[in-house]
Amino acid sequence: MTDSGSAGDAPRSSGQRHGTGRDVPSVATRAQATKSKAVAPGSGRKSDGTAAARKLRTARQLLRLRDSGRTFYGALDLGTNNCRLLLATPSEEGYRVVDAFSRIVRLGEGVSRTGRLSEAAQKRTIAALRVCANKLRWWRVRRARLIATQACRAAENGPAFLERVSRELGLDLEIVDAETEARLAASGACPLIEEDASNVLVFDIGGGSTELLWLNIVDEARRIVDWTSIPVGVVTLAERFGGRRIPRETYEAMRAHIRPALLQFARRLRERGAPAMPDHLLGTSGTVTTISGVSLGLRRYDRSRVDGCWLDREEVLRVSEQLRRMDIRARAANGCIGPERADLVVAGCAILEEITAIWPAERIRVADRGLREGILTDLMMEDGTYGRPEKT
Repeated sequence: MTDSGSAGDAPRSSGQRHGTGRDVPSVATRAQATKSKAVAPGSGRKSDGTAAARKLRTARQLLRLRDSGRTFYGALDLGTNNCRLLLATPSEEGYRVVDAFSRIVRLGEGVSRTGRLSEAAQKRTIAALRVCANKLRWWRVRRARLIATQACRAAENGPAFLERVSRELGLDLEIVDAETEARLAASGACPLIEEDASNVLVFDIGGGSTELLWLNIVDEARRIVDWTSIPVGVVTLAERFGGRRIPRETYEAMRAHIRPALLQFARRLRERGAPAMPDHLLGTSGTVTTISGVSLGLRRYDRSRVDGCWLDREEVLRVSEQLRRMDIRARAANGCIGPERADLVVAGCAILEEITAIWPAERIRVADRGLREGILTDLMMEDGTYGRPEKT
C-alpha cells in the first residue's frame, strides 16, 4: 500500500495518508540540514536557497505545532509487508494528520514456509520501528495504539519478536485478531461509502491475509452483516506461485487458490440474507490503489488523485492483464509500483480479480486509507475529541 506525501506536507485534512515508502526525516534533522545548505558559501544556486528557505519555514511551522499544547494521537500498523505510522490531532473535519511514515519491511517473508519470522526480517522491521519510536517521542504523543497483524499472528516467534521490540525500542505492540483488523480497516475507509448505498462489500488485500466485510447501511447506521479473514495475501501467494514471470496458467492457479474461501464467505452471506450483489465494492489495499494509479496513467503515485476515485470492473481486468504481461523490470520501473513491490502486485491482482468475479459489482471505490485511520478515529471517539479541535 503505497502512501503519498511526507511530514513536510503537513498539516493536512482529516484522513489523509502520507509517505511514499521512503523515510520521512525528523523535523530536527530537516531543519539542521536546511541550515547547513542555506549558509554553504559559493553555491551560486538560487533555487537551492529558495528550497532551503522553504524547508526551514516548514520545520519552524512543525515545531510551533508540536509546542502548541495540542494533543497528538498515534496509530501504528505492522503488517506482513509494511510498517506504517500515522500521527494526528483533532480538527473540525475529524482529525488533521501532522506526520506519517511508511516502509516496506517484509516482516512475513518466508513465514508461510517456515512458520517463523526470520532474523533478517526482524532486523529490517526493528530499523523501521526505530523511526516510528523517534517520531512518537518527538511529537510527544499522548495516546497511541500500536498493532501487529497477520505475520505476527501466524509466526511461532511473533510474540517473542514483539517482546524484543519492547526491550530494544520501548514500543508495546499488540497482536490483534482478524476480526479487529477487519473492523478497523472498514472504519478507516467508511467515509468513502456512497451516500445512497445500502449494502457495501469492503475488502483489504494485505501481505499475509485478505479481509472482507459486508456492511448494511440503514439511515446512516452501519451494521456488519458478516466478515471473514482469509490467510492468503500478496506475499504468501507470490511465495507459493512466484512473482517474477507469471504465465496465464500460473495466474489462474493463483485465483483458484483463494476461490474456495471466497465462495464459502459468499454462501454465508446468502444464509444471512445479504443480497447477491453489493451496491458497490470498497477496496483499501495497495493492490487496488496501484491498479487505480496505473489506470490513471500516473508517472508516480499521487494519493490525492487515487483516494476516493472509482474503478469499473472491466478496467480492473484490463490493468491486471497489463501488469501480468509485464516482465518484472517493467513493473519495477512503473512509478506506481516500484522495485519493492514488483514481485507482489500481480498476486494482488489475482485476488482482486477473483473477488470481482464472485461479486461483479459495476463499480469499486478506491480507498488509500484503512487501519491507521480506523485506529485514530476509535481513539478520538473514546476521548470525545473527534471533530473537536483544541483551543490553544
